[in-house]
Amino acid sequence: MLRRAMSVSRIHTVAWPLLIAWPAGILVVAFLIPWVIFMLVDADESSVTGSVTAVLGVMLAFYLGAMTQTFPFALGMSVTRRDYFSATLLVAAVQIVGTGVLLWGLGLIEEATDGWGVKMVMFDIPGQFTSNPLIQLGTYLAALALIAGAGLVMGALYQRWRVTGVYSFLAALLIGFGLAAIVITWQSWWPEVGRWFADSPRVVPMVLLPGVIAAVCTAGAWAALRRSTV
Repeated sequence: MLRRAMSVSRIHTVAWPLLIAWPAGILVVAFLIPWVIFMLVDADESSVTGSVTAVLGVMLAFYLGAMTQTFPFALGMSVTRRDYFSATLLVAAVQIVGTGVLLWGLGLIEEATDGWGVKMVMFDIPGQFTSNPLIQLGTYLAALALIAGAGLVMGALYQRWRVTGVYSFLAALLIGFGLAAIVITWQSWWPEVGRWFADSPRVVPMVLLPGVIAAVCTAGAWAALRRSTV
C-alpha cells in the first residue's frame, strides 16, 4: 500500500513549485518586508509579526487544489480514491515535517540573534509561550497539520456538495462558535476559559488540541471524498 501511495504521490510532486518554490519564495518575501520595517523603526523591545502565516495560506491553497483540481485528474487516470487520498496524506506528512522543522530551526536562529538583529519575532512565536524546544516543534507540526486538514476537508466538501457544502460547513462553524461564545458570556465562564489555557500544560493547547482537530478534519475529508462525484 505504501509503495502504491508513493507511486501515486508523483501526481503532486510533479507540481514541485507549488510544494517548494512558491512557499519558499513567499516565506523569503514575508521575512524581508517586516525585517526592513523593524530595521528602520529601530525598536527597543521585541515585537511579534504574523508574516509567517503567509506560508500557511499557501499550504491551505495547495490542499484545496489537491481535492478540487488534482483529484478529478487522478480519477481519470484510473487511480482509486483510497490510493489518491493515501498519496496526498504521504505528501502532506513530508511537507508538514519538512516545513515544521525549517520554521522551528529559524525560530532557534531568531532567538539566538535577538530577532535577526532588529528584535523581530516571526518564527519564534511558540517560544513566547514555552521554552521547551520539543513543544515548540510540536506546535509547528500540529499547526501545519491543522492547515492541511482544513484544506483537505473543505476541498472534499466541495467535491461532494460543491459550494453548498463549503458554505454549509463554514456556516456550521460560525453558528457553533457563536453559540459557544453566547453561552460562555451568559454563564460568565470567560475567566475559567482563560485559566484553562493558562494553567494547562503547554503541550495540551499548543500541540494536542490542534492535532486532534487536524485528525478530525482529515477523517472528515476522507468520509466526504469516498462518496464524492466528479
